[in-house]
Amino acid sequence: MKTKRQLFAILAAASTLLVTGFVADGWAISLPTIQMGMEDSSNPEKVSSAIQVLILLTVLTLAPSILIMTTSFSRIIIVLSFLRQAMGTQQTPPNQILVGLALFLTTFVMAPVWSEINEKALQPYLGEKISQAEALQVAEVPLKRFMLRQTREKDLALFINIAGGQKPATKEDAELRMLIPAFIISELKTAFQIGFMIYIPFLILDMVVASVLLSMGMMMLPPVLISLPFKLMLFVMVDGWYLTVGSLMRSFS
Repeated sequence: MKTKRQLFAILAAASTLLVTGFVADGWAISLPTIQMGMEDSSNPEKVSSAIQVLILLTVLTLAPSILIMTTSFSRIIIVLSFLRQAMGTQQTPPNQILVGLALFLTTFVMAPVWSEINEKALQPYLGEKISQAEALQVAEVPLKRFMLRQTREKDLALFINIAGGQKPATKEDAELRMLIPAFIISELKTAFQIGFMIYIPFLILDMVVASVLLSMGMMMLPPVLISLPFKLMLFVMVDGWYLTVGSLMRSFS
């Protein structure tokens, strides 16, 4: 036991001497220091720039929510989810495939809007031709135009009445805080209507298969197990993906 303690003491002393020698010879490793604090600023522009950077980082954090809530993504992904449930294929296609398809279809639908925002707001702002506030105002116009095309007047009137205050003279004058929730519930209603139409042929096929099995006395055989191959065959024969995606794209025109 004493031998182990003596060995440990010798190693500790040798390590201390080695480190001391490195420091003495200029071999010490320099480590960076991190300092955080708040200082008084005599230049208001520095404070304004810092606040703008903070707001920009906050917007980037909320970018996924903005993408979902102000574009065609929500309608597309809901309809595709209804289609998968109506077919009864459970996790086929997988969620990654549906989300990826919805993102590319959203890019296709929103391309004219984003191109106009880039041309009239983003590029002039990057070229320092307009200010940040002016760029945001210009960027709102095509986005509001798209959302107003897909928003029902009844839904927009609901949030305008709830907000109170002075009512806008026209729909185009409605604020984004009223337009965005109205757009969302309008998209949900449209997506559920399309999903209902998708469900009907598959539901009829399920009922026919269940009736045939019941008439044959095969009550213990799950009808879904028998109807699934017929659903797939029907979906492939009518080119279901072409019809579904085509109907979705035309619903935004």
